[in-house]
Amino acid sequence: MKADRLQKGFEGCFIVLDGPDGCGKSSQARMLTDWLRRQGADVVGFRDPGTTVIGEKIREILLSPAHDAMTTSTEVLLYMAARVQLWSESIGPALAAGKSVVMDRWLSSTCAYQGHAGGFGVEKVLAVAGVSLERIWPDLTIILDVDLKTAAQRLNRELDRMERKGDDYHGRVREGFLKLAEGRPGFAVVDATANPETVHEGVLAAVRDALAKGRGL
Repeated sequence: MKADRLQKGFEGCFIVLDGPDGCGKSSQARMLTDWLRRQGADVVGFRDPGTTVIGEKIREILLSPAHDAMTTSTEVLLYMAARVQLWSESIGPALAAGKSVVMDRWLSSTCAYQGHAGGFGVEKVLAVAGVSLERIWPDLTIILDVDLKTAAQRLNRELDRMERKGDDYHGRVREGFLKLAEGRPGFAVVDATANPETVHEGVLAAVRDALAKGRGL
């Protein structure tokens, strides 16, 4: 595919990299952003929660081990608040300007973590999102699937509050991501157990497939 066709195809596209802790999504988001730039796309990358001043403060609250008393409902509302601010300050203006946006997490995380694993309910998460966000789903959500053993080996640092929730919880998180992606348009699942370069090729294959199908890209 010629570079000019790629560049036009990626104009104003919204792509999310998501998955369980330890899946490598942050690295893959950076690699995809760099690849898109090499194709001539005007691309920006953000993380959710975070990026904005307000979002980063909310992120600190959400991930601090000092806040063990936080309920799942509180998590849902805080994640959504950070997301609303991120859309208003960063994502919305970037898309309106025709830029490509690559996200490290998005609503799919809240569906898998709080909605499925936390028992809040995926439909309830989507209902909250529906009245909070200007746009719920991106053009493409790539779920990086990884087993618990591989994920744990990659988290060789002090764990945050969410990462400390235990194997049972994180097993349900993985299940939640896979159920969310099953049969849902605009989703792709990539095996993230391999080395970063191999996973990157899987990510690019998902992006090219979405572009070929005209799925908003």
